[in-house]
Amino acid sequence: MLATELTRLTGVRHPVVQTGMGWVAGPRLVSATANAGGLGIIASATMTLAELEAAILETKRRTDKPFGVNLRSDASDAIDRVELLIRHGVRVASFALAPKRDLIARLKDHGIVVMPSIGAVRHAEKVAAWGVDAVVVQGGEGGGHTGSVATTLLLPSVIDAVDIPVVAAGGFYDGRGLAAALAYGAAGIAMGTRFLLTSDSSVPDEVKRLYLERGLDGTVVTTKVDGMPHRVLRTELVDRLERTGRARALLGALANARKFRRLTGLSWRAMIGDGLRLKHGRELSWSQVVMAANTPMLLRSGLVQGRTDAGVLAAGQVVGVLRDLPSCEELITGIVAQATEVIDGLAGGKRWQNSDVADASP
Repeated sequence: MLATELTRLTGVRHPVVQTGMGWVAGPRLVSATANAGGLGIIASATMTLAELEAAILETKRRTDKPFGVNLRSDASDAIDRVELLIRHGVRVASFALAPKRDLIARLKDHGIVVMPSIGAVRHAEKVAAWGVDAVVVQGGEGGGHTGSVATTLLLPSVIDAVDIPVVAAGGFYDGRGLAAALAYGAAGIAMGTRFLLTSDSSVPDEVKRLYLERGLDGTVVTTKVDGMPHRVLRTELVDRLERTGRARALLGALANARKFRRLTGLSWRAMIGDGLRLKHGRELSWSQVVMAANTPMLLRSGLVQGRTDAGVLAAGQVVGVLRDLPSCEELITGIVAQATEVIDGLAGGKRWQNSDVADASP
């Protein structure tokens, strides 16, 4: 075991977090992570309120270990989702955007750990002042929406700026990374792509194979998916999107907005309200808000339906070094064993290679 502020705060056995990836982080993956001793997080942004409650109940049937739920603080029903977490005793609430102070207070009043993801020092300072329990810091190597600052610079800057536990994300996949994060002062690591590429992930096998075939230059940060920097696999579809003009991109986004509305049952009024909150929260132009409608459906096409020709595949840069599909149990146990061996051996001045220590794969 590697006991840290994260394990003590959340009650999990190992300081390893599986991030809330839309369409990927459901009961199957989250419960497998929890049963392996890590912190699994349900991705709820692509779920209706009823679907989220069903996912929480199914996860609780699959595991008696702590787990979390990722929420959109700007969603029109955010408070209803918070009440759902309270009612079902979910241990951790994570947020992709800074949660409002009233949401933080409501969750903390019921003993729920509040842990938003941030991408800048000033964001960490703001939410720490508002009373969150911990933050996840994602550097530019991470998949999905990302900034341009590398984890090796962003992580120590945030650790120096706040007095709450900091979890490192962006570029982690093995025990050497966990040991390095702990050396920086982090309380653990969070991984998305590495958990997506496990045998417990529900992503279609043919899509997983596509991920595993990528090299270190296999990802690209594009603004053509939803108007914001988004790291995805470099595919023919992404290349086409990069060449698409603004007018055509906006028409495509509006079409995807209609599909997402039908899928979720949201009214146009609710979707417009969510758009207004997104615009205000991120200071986006209206064209970027409309483009944001692309994300759920394009990700669903790739990660659920296996339509790599019609969907996008979020991916961190670590995809270029991954070649296997371990179970969550094999992955987490291997990472912790490897990190422990690296930490124990550092005094000897050894130059560590992955083959020298306990492997983080089966």
